[in-house]
Amino acid sequence: MKRREFIQRTSILSLPIFLNGMGVKALGYNPFNMKPDIDHDRILVVIQLDGGNDGLNMIIPLDQYSNLTAARPNIIIPENQVLKLTDETGIHPVMTGVKSLFDDNKISILQSVAYPNQNRSHFRSRDIWTSGSEADEFISTGWMGRFFDNEVEDFPTDYPNDDYPDPFAITIGGFVSETCQGEVANYSMALIDPFNLSPLGSGAAGSVPNDNYGKELKYLRDSIAQSNAYAAVITDAAENGNSLSDKYDDNNELAQKLKIVAQLIAGGLETKMYLVSLGGFDTHANQVDTSDTTIGTHANLLASLSGAIEAFQDDLTLLGLDDRVMGLTFSEFGRRIRSNGANGTDHGTAAPMIVFGNCIQNHILGNNPEIANVVDVQEGVSMQHDFRSVYGSILQDWFAVPQSEIRSLLYEDYQHIPFLCQGVSNEDIYDANLASKNFPNPFNSFTDIEFTCENERVRVSIFDALGHEIRVLTDQKLNVGTHKIRFDAQDFPSGNYYYRIAIGNRFTTKLMIKI
Repeated sequence: MKRREFIQRTSILSLPIFLNGMGVKALGYNPFNMKPDIDHDRILVVIQLDGGNDGLNMIIPLDQYSNLTAARPNIIIPENQVLKLTDETGIHPVMTGVKSLFDDNKISILQSVAYPNQNRSHFRSRDIWTSGSEADEFISTGWMGRFFDNEVEDFPTDYPNDDYPDPFAITIGGFVSETCQGEVANYSMALIDPFNLSPLGSGAAGSVPNDNYGKELKYLRDSIAQSNAYAAVITDAAENGNSLSDKYDDNNELAQKLKIVAQLIAGGLETKMYLVSLGGFDTHANQVDTSDTTIGTHANLLASLSGAIEAFQDDLTLLGLDDRVMGLTFSEFGRRIRSNGANGTDHGTAAPMIVFGNCIQNHILGNNPEIANVVDVQEGVSMQHDFRSVYGSILQDWFAVPQSEIRSLLYEDYQHIPFLCQGVSNEDIYDANLASKNFPNPFNSFTDIEFTCENERVRVSIFDALGHEIRVLTDQKLNVGTHKIRFDAQDFPSGNYYYRIAIGNRFTTKLMIKI
C-alpha cells in the first residue's frame, strides 16, 4: 500500500478509551487482508521525551563550544565538566550511565534528527513523529501500526489466538501510543500495573442491532473480551518474570516503567514493541540552576533518562535477554540554539536520538551541529538525519522489512543508516563527512556548492534557520565526477542557511552564511 493512500483516513471514534489500565480504540473498517509473517523474537523499546528535548545541552559539540557559549551564556555547561565521548563531542555530566554504555559499545548517537519544514507545535510535531508523515501530510495511522497491518491478518477480530496469544505492542502508561495505530485498531495496549488488571465488565449478553451503533457495540464488547484475554497473559508473564538489576532507582519513574518492560520480557511475553515516556522537557524557563548550570530541571530529566537506560540494559544483560532488545529515544523537536532570558530554551528544530542495545554499533552518526558566530533568536539546529530513515533502518535491520516496503510505509527518499551491528562496517555505507564545499562562504548574492558522486542519485536542498526546506537545487541521477551547483540567494534575506546533500545512503549538512 502506498504511503499517500493513508492520507486523511480516519477511524470512527478515534479517541482512546481507558479501561482499568487497558487502552482500546474504537472501530474503523479495513478492506485489506494482510498475511501474517511475524516469526522473529526481536523487541523494540521506544522512549518518548515529551516536550522537546534540548539536544545541545545533552550531546554537546565541543568543537563548536566557543560559538555555543556566545549563543547561550546563561545556561552553557562548563567545558571542563562535559563528559567526553570523543575529542569533538561530549555528553551532559549527569549522564554517566549512557557514557558508560557508549564506552561499552552499546550506544549510538544520531546527530540532528528532524524532518523538513519543522513544525514547532507540540501536538502537530508529535503527530508527525508517531505517524511518520510529511510536515504537511495528515495520516491517521502510526508508522508501526502500518507495519503491523502488513504483517497481521484481520486484527483485531479473533485476537488473541493460538498463533498470536500476546499483545503486539504495550504502552506503559494510561493511553495507547498513536505510533501503533493501524487502519482498523491500535495494536498497543495501555498498561500501568501488570499485577492489577482486574477483568472488565462486558455488560449484558445478547444480540446487537444491525446498524452502525450495533457494529460499534459489538466492537466494544470484543475489545473488552480481548483486553481481558490479554490481561491474563500479561499478568502471567509478570508473575513468571524477574528483574535482577540493582540499578533501578525507586524514585525514577522512567526506570520503573522499563523495569516492568524487562519483567514482562523475562516472563515470556512475545510482545514486539514497548513504548514508555518521560515528560517535562518543555524547558522554556529555569532549565538550569543559575548558580550551577550542570544541575537543574533539564539535568534532572537527563539523569533520569540515563539512569533508566543503564538499569534496563543491565537488567537485560543479567537476564540473558540483551541480544533480543534494542531501544531508542525521540522527542518531538529540539530547542533553539540561543537561550532565552528566562534561563531556558524555546521550541526549535533537530535534536539527537540515542539508540541503545547489545546490537548497536558504537558510533556518533553525523557531524556535530555547526554553530555560527552570530545566531538568530529563532534559529534551530539544522536537520542531518530524517527521522523516517531512522525508523526505516530499524524496520530493515531489526525486523527484516525489505527496502521497497519501507519506502511504501514511510517515504520514497528513505536512506539506510547502519547503527545496528549487521556484519557491515559503518564506513562502507555511511559517510557523515561527505566531501563537499561551497564558495564563497560567507556570500552575498550566490554561492557554488561543489561535490563528487559516482553515477548516482543526488539531492541538494537548502534549509533556512527555522528548518524550512526553501529550495531543492537538484534531485536526479548525476554522472560520475565532480559537480558544481549554484544557489542564487538574491531573493533571500541575509542570515544563516544550510545546504544538505544526499547521495545514495550518504548525506551531510553544512552551514553557509549570506551577508
